[in-house]
Amino acid sequence: MSGIILITVPSIQYGGYFLLKSLMDRTSGYMDNPLRQSFFRAGHAHAGVIIILSLISQVLADAAVLPSWLLWIVRAGIPGAAIVLPLGFFLSVASPNSTVPNRAVLLIYVGAVLLAFSVVTLGIGLLRAANSG
Repeated sequence: MSGIILITVPSIQYGGYFLLKSLMDRTSGYMDNPLRQSFFRAGHAHAGVIIILSLISQVLADAAVLPSWLLWIVRAGIPGAAIVLPLGFFLSVASPNSTVPNRAVLLIYVGAVLLAFSVVTLGIGLLRAANSG
């Protein structure tokens, strides 16, 4: 799982390149839409932070006491949130003329719930491990 997570890092790097290129290119219209600018920045930042968290969580999951099926959900859920949550930021303002987010904004909430479930479950698994030893 960690190998797969690491392979996704260049896509986050490309997002940073896209933002930088858009900031430098005055004809891109990126600076003309504050909502889109904020959502793109938030999506990129969330992707990077959650990917780091998902790598750390893979190591912590090795010490957790959870059923194997639930541990698999945790191992996949955190990096899954790193995809779903930022996707909501990007797709909800896909149109350069967006003044309000579209229905894709719901992906932000789905990703947040997936992330919260996964990290709380991992935390419980780590607490169970501490109490069993």
